[in-house]
Amino acid sequence: MAGGNNVARMSPRQRMINLMYIVLTAMLALNVSSDVLNGFNQVHDGLRTTNRNMTSKNEVQFRYLSELYDKNPTKVGEWYEKGDRLHDMSQSLCLTIDSLKLAIARQADGNDANPEQIVNLDDLEAASVTMLRPGRNEGKKLRESVNAFREYVSSLITDPTKRKAMEAMLSTGKPDEGENSWENRNFDNMPAIAAVTLLTKLENDIRQAESEALTNLITNVDISDVRVNSLDAYVIPNSKMVMRGDKYSANIVLAAIDTTQRPTVFVNGSKLPNDKGLLELNATTVGTHDYSGYIEVMKGDGSIDRREFKSSYTVMEPMATISPTLMNVLYAGIDNPISISVPGFPMNAIQATMTNGTLTRSGDSWIARPQTVGSEAVISVTANTDGAARNVGSMTFRVRKLPDPTPYIPIKDAQGNVVHYKGSPKKISKAALMAAESLGAAIDDDILNVTYTVVSFSTVFFDSMGNAIPEVSDGASFSRRQKEQFKRLKPGKNFFITDVKAKGPDGITRDISPINVALN
Repeated sequence: MAGGNNVARMSPRQRMINLMYIVLTAMLALNVSSDVLNGFNQVHDGLRTTNRNMTSKNEVQFRYLSELYDKNPTKVGEWYEKGDRLHDMSQSLCLTIDSLKLAIARQADGNDANPEQIVNLDDLEAASVTMLRPGRNEGKKLRESVNAFREYVSSLITDPTKRKAMEAMLSTGKPDEGENSWENRNFDNMPAIAAVTLLTKLENDIRQAESEALTNLITNVDISDVRVNSLDAYVIPNSKMVMRGDKYSANIVLAAIDTTQRPTVFVNGSKLPNDKGLLELNATTVGTHDYSGYIEVMKGDGSIDRREFKSSYTVMEPMATISPTLMNVLYAGIDNPISISVPGFPMNAIQATMTNGTLTRSGDSWIARPQTVGSEAVISVTANTDGAARNVGSMTFRVRKLPDPTPYIPIKDAQGNVVHYKGSPKKISKAALMAAESLGAAIDDDILNVTYTVVSFSTVFFDSMGNAIPEVSDGASFSRRQKEQFKRLKPGKNFFITDVKAKGPDGITRDISPINVALN
């Protein structure tokens, strides 16, 4: 390129060509490799999976801490309050991060953007505009929130090594401002996918720190308990509730026992006829019955150690047990298996009736078919005793309509078994997709297993310009035009199955949720 006085002698056209060359060179310098961007995408997918698993683990831990608090508020109160605040802080911080990821995605792809499927991966302005815009300072606010969360979590972790590791994991560096700030280093001129991946990684760090702190809080619940080595007697009954005519059984044992020397057990002044501590009493009279005794065991110096015990058992009249095999409701339009039993009575001596529907015997079980949705169905049980039918119990059920099914594509796995592909985040091979002939729908959550008939559906594909191409099915089967679109799909692409209509065994045709089909 000429310089100096030569510039003045250039024609306007030549000056424009030189300027375009400079702009092109700058754009090439800023271009980010598509392989690198795809790598960020893969890392982001892995981090989201880890976040879901870690979130589930933390929910289990917090629920366990809550259960401990419900059982003993005085003992667990201090640790539960800290855990509750920790849980709220982590939830609030992760919700903030999710909103920032959505804002970056919308800045890059528009209002319909999905932070989990960013189109303009290399957008270098979205993160800067979202996180560093003057007046909003979202990046600075996030840094301050992370710092506050780190300081609180640090106060909950007693192990210095683990505390130091957590602080390093959530460190935002020195409290610099301007170009040297944490937010500038992480979001200034950063590709959209890289910024979203960084925020997802920050969520992962927050969940890990929460998990470590919750583990420490749960451990602290029992750390102040007094440890003892005393031997005490325990009565372990098979059940404290006994039907008249049955036997009451209980094991009377020491908390610790020497298998080479069994203790001697006395109940109500009489020695048990066995060396296993098994107590059996005939239940002939209705009511509560008390008993007491003691256990003798020889100590190492040859002396006898005696431990006393007391317990009781209750004898009651027979009563019916009615339990729904599916759940605590009955569903209209299908057979609802019901188990009905009355302790002390054979199955052929039991009869049952039902309001708002029909109840029929099926072997040792029953099948209930309710009629009116929203109304109650009452099952009443009678037992034949001494030639007369006696009412032994009843139970009221709510009648509900069947829930909506989930659409799926039936495909074959590596062993040739038919499995249900229900869409992203799982992926499907193009060969499996091409082999599929139709769309199915079912409730298959291992509680209800109900098959629906697909009436119709549509598919939506996207061309290279992002234009939507809808195609209509041939009933439950993929149409010829849909199959042609399948052939054009490239690895890594996806499409949507929408407007799914399915008819259930209750005769109701309903619109069900769409699915996102992603190719390997």
